[in-house]
Amino acid sequence: MTLQGSLTHEEYCAALLAETDRFREIVRTADLSATVPTCPDWTLADLARHVGGAHRWTGTIVATRASESVDPADVPGGAGPEDKGAAALDAWLAEGVEQTVAALREAGPDTEVWSWTTARNTGFWARRMVHETVIHRADAALAAGVPFDVPAPVAADCLEEWLQIGELPMVVARFAERGGELLGPGRTIHVHATDAPPGLDAEWLLDLTGAAPAHRRTHEKAAVALRGPLTDVLQVLYRRLPADSDRVEVLGERALLDQWLEWATFG
Repeated sequence: MTLQGSLTHEEYCAALLAETDRFREIVRTADLSATVPTCPDWTLADLARHVGGAHRWTGTIVATRASESVDPADVPGGAGPEDKGAAALDAWLAEGVEQTVAALREAGPDTEVWSWTTARNTGFWARRMVHETVIHRADAALAAGVPFDVPAPVAADCLEEWLQIGELPMVVARFAERGGELLGPGRTIHVHATDAPPGLDAEWLLDLTGAAPAHRRTHEKAAVALRGPLTDVLQVLYRRLPADSDRVEVLGERALLDQWLEWATFG
């Protein structure tokens, strides 16, 4: 299968800058020692260093046209600034994402580089880093107690990528190692973003009835349905918002949704 996105390469580059700006705003104004509820081993400062390190690691892969994985220890500036203050961390985040976006723009989407998926090109990394930053901005917002929202086209594409990754052979094999009966007759999940703007297709059917997970964009009856605003549905699938939240609605076989969410934890 392919990991095809719905935005252009330049749109991903622009979104990566914009999402990082939103993340940086939290870092500048929140308590950096606050625990991140969804990553309880991390403080907000740890989370910021993780995000900035991921940006620089990706930028190094792209800039060097790496044919194999890069050791994070070999990434220039990857560990973050020695100064632990918010200003230094903010400046480091800004510099790193600008370097990465410059490398992505120079390379274009089709340059061959290493990735951990079947999509071994720079376009994969532009898209992946946007979504990595989106989800960790949700973590930061939870830690800081501030609102979280994502532009609808980016949120829908982030959700689509989540479903695509769940179908990759290496991910399916990892799920299988966990045991349990995820796949079987009648096991389908409908995901419906109720606030999608006109023209944005934001309904999916996750089909678990075959030999491996599959999905399609459609309005179709399923064993269980998850409904709610696009940003909230995205957070449920990434386990940043509980499925029993009053911000979403679950209809049908709740146990099936819970089982899938337990298995499909990869972000």
